[in-house]
Amino acid sequence: MMREIFLLFLLFCSLIESSASKNTIKDHLQRDSSLSVDDSSDVIRSPDNTYTCGFYGFQSNAYWFAIWFTDSKERTVVWTANRNTPVNGRGSKLTFRKNGAMVLTDVDGMVVWETNTTSTDVNRAVLLNTGNLVLKNQKGQIRWQSFDYPTDTLLPSQTLTKRKSLISALRKGSFEPGYFVLSYNSINVLILTYDSPETTVLYWPSPDPGFNVWSYGRTSYNSSRIAVFDDFGVFRSSDRWQFNASDMGFGIKRRLTMDYDGNLRIYSLNDSTGLWSISWQAIAQPCNVLGICGRNGICDNGVLQSECSCPPNHQQTNPTDVSQGCKPTFNTTCSNSTKFGFLEMPNTDYYGFDLNSIDAFLPTSFDACKDMCLRNCRCIAFSYRLTGEGFCFIKNALFNGFRSPNFPGSIYLKVPIDMETRESVSVLTGSNATCVEVVTVMVGSPSMYEPSETKVKWVYLYSFAIAIGVAEAFVILLGWWLFYRKNALLTSLEEGYRMVSSQFRGFTYQELVKATQNFKVEIGRGGSGTVYKGVLEDERVVAVKRLRDVSEGGEFWAEVSTISKINHMNLVRMWGLCSQKQHRLIVYEYVENLSLDQRLFSSSFLQWKERFKVAIGVAKGLAYLHHECLEWVIHCDVKPENILLDESFEPKIADFGLAKLTQRGGQNSEFTRIRGTKGYMAPEWASNLPITAKVDVYSYGVVVLEMTRGIRLSNIVVQEGEEEETELMRFVRVAKTKLQGEEMESWIEEIIDLRLGGLFSRKQAAKLVEIGVSCVEEDRNKRPTVDSVVHDLIDCESE
Repeated sequence: MMREIFLLFLLFCSLIESSASKNTIKDHLQRDSSLSVDDSSDVIRSPDNTYTCGFYGFQSNAYWFAIWFTDSKERTVVWTANRNTPVNGRGSKLTFRKNGAMVLTDVDGMVVWETNTTSTDVNRAVLLNTGNLVLKNQKGQIRWQSFDYPTDTLLPSQTLTKRKSLISALRKGSFEPGYFVLSYNSINVLILTYDSPETTVLYWPSPDPGFNVWSYGRTSYNSSRIAVFDDFGVFRSSDRWQFNASDMGFGIKRRLTMDYDGNLRIYSLNDSTGLWSISWQAIAQPCNVLGICGRNGICDNGVLQSECSCPPNHQQTNPTDVSQGCKPTFNTTCSNSTKFGFLEMPNTDYYGFDLNSIDAFLPTSFDACKDMCLRNCRCIAFSYRLTGEGFCFIKNALFNGFRSPNFPGSIYLKVPIDMETRESVSVLTGSNATCVEVVTVMVGSPSMYEPSETKVKWVYLYSFAIAIGVAEAFVILLGWWLFYRKNALLTSLEEGYRMVSSQFRGFTYQELVKATQNFKVEIGRGGSGTVYKGVLEDERVVAVKRLRDVSEGGEFWAEVSTISKINHMNLVRMWGLCSQKQHRLIVYEYVENLSLDQRLFSSSFLQWKERFKVAIGVAKGLAYLHHECLEWVIHCDVKPENILLDESFEPKIADFGLAKLTQRGGQNSEFTRIRGTKGYMAPEWASNLPITAKVDVYSYGVVVLEMTRGIRLSNIVVQEGEEEETELMRFVRVAKTKLQGEEMESWIEEIIDLRLGGLFSRKQAAKLVEIGVSCVEEDRNKRPTVDSVVHDLIDCESE
C-alpha cells in the first residue's frame, strides 16, 4: 500500500513539474519580464506554432538569442540578435526592461545586444506568424521589428531594401557573418558579391566586364530598391528580377537563405519529415561562386560536387576551413639573387587581378607574355589562352581559381627556378569544397560549466567572503564620507540621472572597442580627439569620438552637457557616451557625406545649390545656439571640419567640445580663455577682449567666403610688395572694393569658384560675399547677428 502511495506521489510531482515547464512557453513578453537561458522551454511561440523565439545553444556552452522553425528536424535558425557574440549557457537573460528596451545580457551582466526603443511607448514583444519578432505599443503599432535587421535568411513577406542585405554565415554550423552578400549595388540591381578583408568581387549575375543588366532582363531605372519573397514562393525585385520556387503554391513553409558556400537558395520544408529540400538556387555550378576556395585555391567541378585544391608548392592556410585558401611554401619576395621560372597548370584560370587589364585582349605571343611577368616584380603568375590568337593576362594576386577540362588556357605559376620540376598538388578536401571541422565554441571560463556538485562545497565560503567584503567596503565608504566630506556618490548619481533624463545611453568601453573594431576606421581628427566609424549591436552606424587628455568635469562634460540640451536638424545628434576609468568617448550619429572641407576643397566639390544650402543650414544651427537654446551656447570652433553633411547635403554642426555654456544675460555671459582654430578665430581672442557670440559670427564669415571662393582662405599667406597679409584679408579688401564700386555682373564671375563654370546664382553669390565680408569685420559691433543672416539668406533662397 505504501509503495503504491509513493508511486502516485512521484507521478503527481512529475505532472506538476511538466505543467510548470510548459507554462514557461509564452505567446508574448511584457515589460519588466525576461527569458532565461537556464530553462530551454522559456521561449516565445508564434500563434500558429510555426516559429519559436528563445535561446539557441550550439554545442555545450555557446548560446544565441534566435528565431527558428519549430517543426524542422534540425533546428533551423532564421534570425539571431547577437550574431557575433554568443552568451554563456548559464545566467544569461533576455529582458524587456521598464524603459522599453529589449536587452540581452551575459552571465556577468554585460549588455551584448539591445533594441533602440528606450523611452518609447512599447509594452509587449510578440512573435508573429510570419517569423517577425516585433515590439508593439498599446495601439498595436510596431515600434521595432526583427525584419528590419535580417541576417542570412529572408522569410515570406519580409522585404529586402537598399539599407538591408543578406550576409552568409562564415561556415557550416556558425552564425558569425561570412563573406558572401546579397544586396543592391549603386545602380539599383541586386547582386551577389564575395566581400572579404582581402578583396571584393561580383560573381552573380555576371562578373564579366561587359555585363549589361538589360541582357539579363533587369533594369537599373528604379529608385525604390526593394524586393519581397511572398507566400506563394515567388521572389520579385524592383530591378525586374523574378524567380520562383519549383513547388510554387500556398501552404508550404519556405525560406530564402544566403548559404555559407556563397549560393542563394530557396528551401521548402516537408512537414511530415521536418527536412528541407532545395526548390531553387541561383548558381548551378559551385565553382562559379568566386572566392569559395580562398586566396590561391582552385575549385574543381566534380561529377556530384566540387572540391578545392592547392596549386603546386602550396599548402592549406587553415586545415579546418578551405575558404582560407592556400599559402606558398616558397619565398615570393623579389630580389636580384632569386631567379624565377614557371610551372604550368593546364585548363586552369584565376579570375581578375590582371596587371595588364587595359591591353590584355591584344594578341600576344607566349614568350612575350612570359617576359612581361618576369620583368614585373608584382607578377606572381600569368594566364595564357590560345583561341586562334594568344591572349596574355599577368596576375598580381590569385583569387577565384577554377579548373575545367573545357577551359582553353593555362596558368603559369611563377616559382624559384629550382622548383620548376616539383609539381605537388595539395587537395584541400576530398569531397566538399566547404566541408570544415567543427570547432568548439568556448564562452567564458571552462569552470563555469563544471557539474553543480563540484561547486556546492564552495558556496558558503564564497558567501561568507562576499559578506565580509561588503561590510568592510561599507565601513570604508562611511568613514570616507564622514571625515572628508567628498560627495562623490551624489556626484555619480547626479551624472547618472543626467544621462537617463536626457534619454542618452551609457556605453562600456568594451562595447565601443567592439563597435569600432578596435578603433580601426578613422573618419576625422581634431584638436580634442579622433573620430572613428563604428556599428552598434543593433546595426546602427555611428561615429565614436575618442577624447584625449580630458579630465572629469572638463571638456568632456562640457560637450556632453551642451549636446544633451539641444535638438535641431542642423546640429549633430548624440546617442550616448562612455566614461570608464581614463576613457572618455562620445557616440554620435554617423553622417554619410563626410565633412564640408572634404567636399569643398577636393575634386568632388559641391555645386552651388548645395553650397547655398549649407550656408543657410549652418546659419540656422548657430542661430538656434545663440538665440533659441534655454542656455546661451557659443560654439567657439566653427570651421569646415566641424560641419558634417548628411545624405541630402543638409549640414549638421558638430564638435561642441570647445563650447561654453552660460546663463543668457548673466554675469558670466562673456569669457576670455583662448579657444578655437587658427584662421577662424575672431580678433578679440588675441586682443584679450571679452568673448561673445560674435566670435561664431566671424568664424561663420570665414567659412562662407571659403565656400564662395572654393579655396582655403584661413591659412595661406601672400606677398604684395613689402607687406604681408593673409589670403582672407586680401580677398576681403578686394571684395569690399567691388561691392562699393562696380556693377555685380562685371566682377562676380571673377570672384566666385572657377570650378563651378559659371553655374551659380549671381544674386545669391553677391549676397554670400556681402554677408561674409560683414561677418569678418574687425570691430565685432559691426558684425551682424546670425539670426539676421538667416533672414537675409532666406530672402534670396528662391533665386
